[in-house]
Amino acid sequence: MDNNSTQQTYSLAMHDIVKTFGPVTALSGVSFSARPGTVHALCGENGAGKSTLMKVLSGIHAPDSGTIELFGEKVELMSPKDSLDRGISMLYQELDLAGDLTVADNIFLGREIMKFGRMDDRAMRERARTIIEENNFDLDPDALISTLSTGDCQLVELLKALERNAKIIVMDEPTSSLSEKEADQLFSIVKDLRKRGLTIIYISHRLEEVMDLADDISILRDGAVVSSGQLSEYDVPRIVHEMVGRELSDFYPPRSVEIGDVCFEAKGLASDEGIEDISFQVRRGEVVGMAGLVGAGRTETARAIFGLQPLTAGQLFLNGKPLHIKTPADAIAGRIAYLPEDRKRCGLCVGLPCRDNIMLPNYEATGMKWFLDFGKEQQLMDEYGGKVKLKWASPYDEASSLSGGNQQKLLVARWLLANPDFIIFDEPTRGIDVGAKKEIYTLINELAAAGKGILVISSELPELFGICDRLLVFRRKRLAAQLETAKTTQEEVMHFAVC
Repeated sequence: MDNNSTQQTYSLAMHDIVKTFGPVTALSGVSFSARPGTVHALCGENGAGKSTLMKVLSGIHAPDSGTIELFGEKVELMSPKDSLDRGISMLYQELDLAGDLTVADNIFLGREIMKFGRMDDRAMRERARTIIEENNFDLDPDALISTLSTGDCQLVELLKALERNAKIIVMDEPTSSLSEKEADQLFSIVKDLRKRGLTIIYISHRLEEVMDLADDISILRDGAVVSSGQLSEYDVPRIVHEMVGRELSDFYPPRSVEIGDVCFEAKGLASDEGIEDISFQVRRGEVVGMAGLVGAGRTETARAIFGLQPLTAGQLFLNGKPLHIKTPADAIAGRIAYLPEDRKRCGLCVGLPCRDNIMLPNYEATGMKWFLDFGKEQQLMDEYGGKVKLKWASPYDEASSLSGGNQQKLLVARWLLANPDFIIFDEPTRGIDVGAKKEIYTLINELAAAGKGILVISSELPELFGICDRLLVFRRKRLAAQLETAKTTQEEVMHFAVC
């Protein structure tokens, strides 16, 4: 926002924040201000500096230089406790809840109500019930976190912040794992918090959410604020251009691939997860999308194909030959690859080096079943890291050190090395910035051009229309329609998905 305005109009003002990590400058003189009673969108590609700036605000990182003011008062936030005590709460993309504890326990975790030197469980339950009712949330204070949906877990995180009397709440990709209904509920809550005078700093790669919710916007690129102002002055093309330095029209790379023979075929698939009578084909060079609401059966079908959930009926064929898949190892041996929607929990071993994440399913196929050949490993890292344009300091760094887009590229590199014929991408660009999205789309195009059959699951219809030749529309764990992308519309797809 305009720093010439009076400081009293701001709940938060960060001035000339600099933060370096060794030779890398993460923030180079960032100034960022937010008004009370507003939603301030913070946008930028992965690595632009958004998370580092918010970690400075939340007391995780101390800035090398610069100042922070809260409601006109200069403060030093030396620890997360300092930040919480000052009324700042951060809701992370990966929820920070104890699954074996109750809703009430989590709300008061670290701030338990005590009586005669012991925790007063009754008082905490009653206080939790009161704050739940005050906010019109449908939650049971005695419910275990492990039994709740992702959307309800988000509400518990909000209750933790409200119980701490938060005045500034930072939300980092809050809808990345929510259903459409849960996201709508969250939007209503955010709008209510804004009416109550709180400042919401909203980080999201989903620009349609930003346009719907935000009052103000700041855009970071390469550790600096490149644009800031009221959202009414922006549209999506301008935001994209400010974020990545190119136009929205360049978002989906063109593709001209000759479609070949049938690569993969499913006939009458059913599983205990509820899918039934699922039949479709994917041809070589073809990108086929799976559309539908959350829980419609798309991921369940992918899991059954890859052996994560046993088939109770149906047959699978690759290049015309029957497959007998009971485990993921069978699928890999049958030249099928699966990139799951939750790459951190189900795709990568984030605590291991990038090298190990690429090599884990490939040691035997690369002649290293019994003995490791470190020279050959390094050669493979150079080759396949280069093929997917991985941005890493070293293949020996932990996978957790990579951005979301580069973590997805790490999975692509793994499967390129395995050389599958059929590849399933489940939400391939979830939590990835717009620049990295285009790189993933380009990789998908290159795989199709190499004659692979590609299946893409996505909850974003514009994405499916931008990269797919055909669409399989799922409803209630059944296949409701098969449509050619060029001959249908988003409205028709939604009709089949909900009617």
